[in-house]
Amino acid sequence: MASASRRPRARSYDPQKVRAALDGQVRAVREAVAVLCAAPDAGPLLAAPSRLPAWTVRQLIVHVAVCLETLPRRLAADPAPPGTAADLDLRGYVAVLGTQAEDIAQAAVAEADDLAGADEPAELLARFDVGAAKLAAAVASAAGTDLVGTRFGRMTVDDFLVTRLLELVVHGDDLTAATGTAVAHDRQALAAVTRLLADALAARAPGGSVELRVPPFAVVQCVAGPRHTRGTPPNVVETDPLTWLRLATGRTPWSHELDAATVSASGERADLAEYLPVLG
Repeated sequence: MASASRRPRARSYDPQKVRAALDGQVRAVREAVAVLCAAPDAGPLLAAPSRLPAWTVRQLIVHVAVCLETLPRRLAADPAPPGTAADLDLRGYVAVLGTQAEDIAQAAVAEADDLAGADEPAELLARFDVGAAKLAAAVASAAGTDLVGTRFGRMTVDDFLVTRLLELVVHGDDLTAATGTAVAHDRQALAAVTRLLADALAARAPGGSVELRVPPFAVVQCVAGPRHTRGTPPNVVETDPLTWLRLATGRTPWSHELDAATVSASGERADLAEYLPVLG
């Protein structure tokens, strides 16, 4: 029998599917930003608070634009010396995000303010488009095995692009929550982020006593205890991808989603509250 605390096997992501998903998710968020910037009351809409503390909708959009520019900016500013190896994978990246969430959020607000330069709605949309164009150019020119520096270590471009999906999907949902203008997430982008966050839970709470199901994209075993081997698992948590994204990133509390019946949890070990969020 396998050990209940064995570290889950790292998942791989198809580079071509990630690139296609990234293109689709950029377009999905851009469509929502364009709608907001063209609204007759765009000024008040952009100045309104988002669900992120101290972030307005405008700051949120600028932050997304900054996230789009991160890959080309870091590749140009900090090229890896020949022979350098990656020292950070996706599992490590998400783990660090979970432990340094508050510091990262404060740095992101400061970065968005410093790099803003987009006071008018049309300027804000143009700023987003510049970021998207820079990202597309970098994706086209960089090899997947090239290394990009982050504040936590060096990652391959292939892995770093998955982190851009995480930013775009999570903040696309933040934008929807703040404005009511829905971001129609790219299906493959939402699938990749759902799996990444499910795997993050499995890494944070290793074990096999609980099965987390997020249909149609992910199933993982987690939480130490007796390991299930056949038949119906005794402890099962099931929810939809967007609810899982909000739980995993701390946008909504476990108790709220249980009360709203957007999460079903059966079994004495099926309370995941102490392990959430996996990203603060």
